[in-house]
Amino acid sequence: MTYVTEVTATTGRRAVSLGWATAANRRLALRWLRRQAHRLADGPGAAPAPVPSAARDVRPITFRSPGVPHGLRAWADDPDQQDQAMAHLEAGGHDVLTVLDPAVGLLVTFAGWRVRSSRAVRG
Repeated sequence: MTYVTEVTATTGRRAVSLGWATAANRRLALRWLRRQAHRLADGPGAAPAPVPSAARDVRPITFRSPGVPHGLRAWADDPDQQDQAMAHLEAGGHDVLTVLDPAVGLLVTFAGWRVRSSRAVRG
């Protein structure tokens, strides 16, 4: 079963995709979402981690509230939260994690969903 993953940023009524990717299974989908959480937590100036050339990373953004990067890292590194996210993806849930930067009213959503075939991906 193929999965599509996406990270979006929403301010007010405007939502913008920061990036998306496809994954062959929910485990790889969750791995991509975790990597993106770390990437955003590390900030725009951080060196990207080596990834396969087919992978797409999200566009970096800057958070104004210092707790947001900590929260992203905590989610990505917590085995219990990863188990919950995996179960959520398996059950057909979409939004895996949403974080709020209250300083600017920015919502960042990490999502993933199943698609029937690799040809039926977002384009």
